[in-house]
This record gives sequence, C-alpha cells and structure tokens, in this order.
Amino acid sequence: MATRTVTIAGSHGLHARPAKLFSAAAKDSGLDVTIAKVDGKAVNAASILGVISLGANTGDVVTLTVEGDDAEGVLDQLATMLETDQDA
Repeated sequence: MATRTVTIAGSHGLHARPAKLFSAAAKDSGLDVTIAKVDGKAVNAASILGVISLGANTGDVVTLTVEGDDAEGVLDQLATMLETDQDA
C-alpha cells in the first residue's frame, strides 16, 4: 500500500472535467485507489461521483491511497494529475 498527500492545483478545483480524467485514470490502473480530504471520508477514486462529492477546491489537500502491484507508479501518475491544472 502506498499513500501520498497532494494539493489540488486545478484553477477550479476538482470539478467535473478533471474529476472525470482522474477517476478514469484510477479505474484504468486496475488497482484499488481511494482519495480523501484531510480528516474526511475516503471515497473510491475510480468513481467520478465519489470524486466530485469530495468538493475538493483549489489548494485543498487530499490523501491518495493505492493498493496493489506498482502502487508507487500509479500513485505518481495520479498525484501528478492532481498537481497539474487540467483547465490551463
């Protein structure tokens, strides 16, 4: 299991479009991936509705957890997505 804390960089937070891209990447990894706001409930990162329900805005800190083979590689990819402004 690998865990990392990431700050949301998107200029409009984790709204529909970046949430869709992020959840698709989490699903495509084939691993169990969760995302949670600090002191919040973890949700399935492969679920776009779960990701949007976090209400993660620009500058919010989230924790990613990945379980399975190549968890660190998947974590690197997903963290990079959240640390990049997908709306730029």
